[in-house]
Amino acid sequence: MGAVFLGGLAVPQALAETKINALFMAQAAYSEADVRAMTEAFTKANPDISVNLEFVPYEGLHDKTVLAQGSGGGYDVVLFDVIWPAEYATNKVLVDVSGKITDDMKKGVLPGAWTTVQYDGKYYGMPWILDTKYLFYNKEILEKAGIKNPPKTWDELTEQAKTIKDKGLMASPIAWSWSQAEAAICDYTTLVSANKGEFLKDGKPAFQTDGGLDALKYMVDSYKSGLTNPNSKEFLEEDVRKVFQNGDAAFALNWTYMYNMANDPKDSKVAGKVGVVPAPGVAGKSEVSAVNGSMGLGVTTASKHPDEAWKYIVFMTSQATQDKYAKLSLPIWASSYDDPAVTKGQEELIAAAKQSLAAMYPRPTTPKYQELSTALQQAIQESLLGQKSPDEALNEAAENSGL
Repeated sequence: MGAVFLGGLAVPQALAETKINALFMAQAAYSEADVRAMTEAFTKANPDISVNLEFVPYEGLHDKTVLAQGSGGGYDVVLFDVIWPAEYATNKVLVDVSGKITDDMKKGVLPGAWTTVQYDGKYYGMPWILDTKYLFYNKEILEKAGIKNPPKTWDELTEQAKTIKDKGLMASPIAWSWSQAEAAICDYTTLVSANKGEFLKDGKPAFQTDGGLDALKYMVDSYKSGLTNPNSKEFLEEDVRKVFQNGDAAFALNWTYMYNMANDPKDSKVAGKVGVVPAPGVAGKSEVSAVNGSMGLGVTTASKHPDEAWKYIVFMTSQATQDKYAKLSLPIWASSYDDPAVTKGQEELIAAAKQSLAAMYPRPTTPKYQELSTALQQAIQESLLGQKSPDEALNEAAENSGL
């Protein structure tokens, strides 16, 4: 705090306020209200810093970040997906904060969470949203169908969905987010991980063979059989949540946040009937499957206030903040999972998380991720619509992936 001397007396000056701009997403994980509340707590503790928040749908997050860099203004703090550090590091979008990561941070955060913010051995932020997709199921419908336990393999999921359909309990028991967007790649990656597939081998596409091909064939078979909701090809995660909460799906693949939202009697018709388990495996290949859907907070290279931006990130990712908001996104801190305040009321989710978070499979780490993802999204869509066979579609995606 500066001081002005008046007649020999030091008079403290009001703190000069530093304004920082932060970009977040308006879907899944923490709600907008939560992020605002966390930020308010930060500015209360740091009255010399004010934070201007902007929220965009996930689909706009990447381009908004990159375009703001080019304009020389824009954001100090950005939320970024686990798939972007390679590109952001290569194109100098994010500041390398390796020197700011303390030993306590390194020891306290779950090892898997660090992969979210690392590229080429350097750290480009702090992990914030630790997430994977789980298999949610409607306990009441399974009970009515005489199914004792949720599926442990993807083939079992097909069988159970068929039982539910054959008994006339539901026409299309499974909901997925297969819109031509990143959401579909997350579902596809979950299945690639179950089938022990590979996206890249020696930097070249490998998803058009073996487990990658098996994953897409499974999607197409499930879609054609009618066991998958036909609107899945247009669904994003929020559509899946609404369908499931409305009681119109027996099974759904979605992120952590759906558990507590679908269990809220104010908005959900299935509150109290929501089951959650790790996404299934494939007999002889895997026990469970999981995509790394985590996200981090980083400081942009365009930021004029990198120290204040980092201070804000440290607060937002701190154990105290994360534990307080653990109902929509599970903490990155290992010891939080032994805290009854965090686990209470979501024991089933935590039990699933312990298996799933350890099995998280990455989408390919490449600076050309956006091109690769776009090519795969198109391949999935064309296969679902029957315009191309999974073989043809994936071979074409491999050619158009820019790799």
